[in-house]
Amino acid sequence: MIALATTSIAWLLFAIILGGWTVYAFLNLRQSRDELGSELEIAPNRKKFYEDEILEGPRLTFALGTGVILLVVIVIGLPLYWILEPARLAGAEDAQEEIFVEWGSRLFTPTAEGGFNCAGCHGGMSGSGGSAAYNLTDPATNEVTAVNWTAPALNTIFYRFSEEEVRFILVFGRPFSPMSPWGVAGGGPLNEQQIDTLLAYMHSIQIDREDCGPGEDDIKTCPSGHLPTTIQNDIDLLANNAVADGTYSSYGEALFNLDLASGAYSCARCHTPGWSWDDPGVPGQGAFGWNLTGGSTNAHFPNESDMIEFVANGSSDGAKYGIAAQGSGRMPGFGSLLTDEQIQAIVEYVRSL
Repeated sequence: MIALATTSIAWLLFAIILGGWTVYAFLNLRQSRDELGSELEIAPNRKKFYEDEILEGPRLTFALGTGVILLVVIVIGLPLYWILEPARLAGAEDAQEEIFVEWGSRLFTPTAEGGFNCAGCHGGMSGSGGSAAYNLTDPATNEVTAVNWTAPALNTIFYRFSEEEVRFILVFGRPFSPMSPWGVAGGGPLNEQQIDTLLAYMHSIQIDREDCGPGEDDIKTCPSGHLPTTIQNDIDLLANNAVADGTYSSYGEALFNLDLASGAYSCARCHTPGWSWDDPGVPGQGAFGWNLTGGSTNAHFPNESDMIEFVANGSSDGAKYGIAAQGSGRMPGFGSLLTDEQIQAIVEYVRSL
């Protein structure tokens, strides 16, 4: 609103100045018309000008008054513009962000509505998780099987990945999954600006975070915030109920395997073969993520605390983690999604495999 007011003031001042110059030019043109007579134009030194009483009276008062008014405009206007300029720039950025979100929403819509059908796989325009038709090919027999692949929720994507990691996934896709490359660099149809607008839209549908730190005004992506406590409590209740009815033997096993919020948080999604199309194999034996069974995690993370930190923060591309391992950026961090107790329970279960 401040930015709009500043713009309005600027336009008003421009209109006043333009109007003044227009009147000034018109009066001068009127006064400079050709005189009847032998001369086409009287020389300036022959024109009759104002008498001293007028020059040193009303004329002088008008000129000085006009100068004072213009000085006041400059003295007040320039500092005022300087004070309001940051708000104007912020308003311009917000307006551009709104435009990007609107453009991104068009790309996100189903194919029938002219979009690229992100919504068709990821649970509608809210991105709360869904499924995608996919054909699996058996590498041994070349037999093709049609399955429904559980697509992850996108309304928590920035809880788990940085924007650059999400951009990489959008551009280059997820190999051996229905997520195909969408960016031009990966062989897809979307240029860089279209990818930017999709990212802006995904930012706009994030579940609001709780307990953002000082200066973190964006409750969609504030770094220190976490998933709302009510949702974390629902996860806790779901896991405990699964243990109580005998589906899983421990709280950590339930958290590892449960399809929490359409697969938004499940470890089994990446670490259990077949989980994504509802035909799970041996838990933790490896799929998109590496094999967690056979004591490999304990050897890789001799200290349980190091593994808890890794699960909470995820991997960074090129950064070392554990013993002699280098991150690819594909392991998401779950510290903003799950509580410390939930992450510890998952780590204890994985280390028991």
